[in-house]
Amino acid sequence: MNYTVAVNNLNHYFGKEKLRKPVLNNISLEINSGEIIILTGPSGSGKTTLLSLIGGLRSVQEGSLKILGQELQGISKKQLTKLRNQIGYIFQHHNLLNCLSAYSNVRMSLKLHPQIPKSQYRKRSVAILESVGLGSRVDFYPEELSGGQKQRVAIARALVTQPKLVLADEPTASLDSKSGRDVVNIIQHLAQEEGCSVLLVTHDNRILDIADRIICMEDGYLQN
Repeated sequence: MNYTVAVNNLNHYFGKEKLRKPVLNNISLEINSGEIIILTGPSGSGKTTLLSLIGGLRSVQEGSLKILGQELQGISKKQLTKLRNQIGYIFQHHNLLNCLSAYSNVRMSLKLHPQIPKSQYRKRSVAILESVGLGSRVDFYPEELSGGQKQRVAIARALVTQPKLVLADEPTASLDSKSGRDVVNIIQHLAQEEGCSVLLVTHDNRILDIADRIICMEDGYLQN
């Protein structure tokens, strides 16, 4: 079976020699195409480290980690860049550039994909902003948007290139309950529409119902 993510016996450490501390222990996990997985667990349990490894933001130390069939252990920089371009990232802090409008923040993602014609930038960016409910805010700057609206721009930026995998790290943590619910509903709807897989890290028990599967991490181990 072709999994979007296939992790096998993954270990990760911080520090070196006597100061080396295990952060992830013998992690094995498969994520199917189109599946929404929520990863929960206490702070410091290794959730964000696992997410960053799957996203190619950290180097694999021990074990096997395949994304879209590509092994990340020993991958070249060129291959890694190509792979990252097929992943959408949504973080707790939206990380928008304040000097750019909502449209321009979303367009930045398209610029990383040379196969997408520049003539499509405006059309695709506006369409995805409309799909997250920001059709009337396309040319607004971050300072003119609420917290929930900024996070919607971040979702649009992550999904405008139609990635096969979306990684979300605490996307509702800084939002009130209504905005948080709106944000995860949008992620769920667009993921289903685009057929992409989602791995979402959260402490927010109010959004667990969107998951196809919920997995828990504690002290660097995945719990059954």
